[in-house]
Amino acid sequence: MTPNRPYLIRAVYEWICDNGLTTHLLVDAEYPGVHVPREFINNGQIVLNVAPAAVQQFVAGNDLISFSARFSGRPMQIEIPVNAVLAVFARENGEGMAFEPTPPSDPEPTPEPEGGRPSLKVVK
Repeated sequence: MTPNRPYLIRAVYEWICDNGLTTHLLVDAEYPGVHVPREFINNGQIVLNVAPAAVQQFVAGNDLISFSARFSGRPMQIEIPVNAVLAVFARENGEGMAFEPTPPSDPEPTPEPEGGRPSLKVVK
């Protein structure tokens, strides 16, 4: 089965927005593939306001969350692997959902071609 984390993040995000509250994400800023402003990281984590009024082009996919936002007046494209999200919650009351940290997966090793060198064959 596919992981449920991206579905839960989207559901809690929508629930918070539907209730007129401000959605925040707690992110492991040290997780590979996280692109956030480094000056706002505290103890390896960052809290991001992802309410519709605060961001543009918010996309919560199954593997990656991305959006545009301004930090100290500077526009920035944010990218967060779904497994880097530690919590999604409402700023006003803390309601939401926390997730267990997920260790980064090792990339699949590239198989070595058999026989060492590649060979080409002319086909007529």
